[in-house]
Amino acid sequence: MTYVDSAMGREVVLRHRFCMKILWADDHELFRICREELFTAVVGDIMDQLKLRRQFLPPQIQPLRSDMVVVGRAMPVLEADVFEEKYPGSANPLLSKPFGLMLEALDDLKPDEVYICAGASPTYALWGELMSTRAAKLGAAGVVVDGYSRDTAGILAMNFPTFSYGRYAQDQAPRGKVIDFRVPLEIGGVTVHNGDIVFGDIDGVCIVPHAAEQEVITRALEKARGEKLVKKAIEAGLSARESFEKFGIM
Repeated sequence: MTYVDSAMGREVVLRHRFCMKILWADDHELFRICREELFTAVVGDIMDQLKLRRQFLPPQIQPLRSDMVVVGRAMPVLEADVFEEKYPGSANPLLSKPFGLMLEALDDLKPDEVYICAGASPTYALWGELMSTRAAKLGAAGVVVDGYSRDTAGILAMNFPTFSYGRYAQDQAPRGKVIDFRVPLEIGGVTVHNGDIVFGDIDGVCIVPHAAEQEVITRALEKARGEKLVKKAIEAGLSARESFEKFGIM
């Protein structure tokens, strides 16, 4: 769907920027509202209007099951390819640690955070069932990886929100190591900072920059609620043109 502001609509938006009311008390309430009322398409439309036009991760990153939704604060994790599980005598001590800093990154997850990992080649799985078990125990909101996940049956049984390229069993242990976390990432041209909002559903994953989240979410709620009115008007017999002229939404 496309949303076009009329001249009057743009004036309303400008006024909103100066008197916008926060509709949630804390992150827990914010993320509940997102799950109950929003979807990635409407959030992306609002970011387009705000000139934030490169906020969707590559389309091959999809939910492991179509009804999965993830929304929370980004905890970025940087992975790198290696060619041996251990490098004795290396100048970099991380190369002698199994998985590098992966275990430390996993244990550092906070409630409502999303483990979001990138930097590796898509030749092995970056996430699995035991990682999901630990993340769920810590209250994490889900995981997004720029690569594959494995242990699919176990993750699905847990219903842990997992977004990846799909299912692939090859292990990361001898092929990749986490080299840092809570550092900025770039995935498909999208920059992800620690604390940005990660929002994913059946249509993909978008990143809402922390500095813009209040305006983006508030306006997305207005648009989503407006779309319900448009749908009712069309169902009642109003034409597409008439609906657009009346509501400015289509």
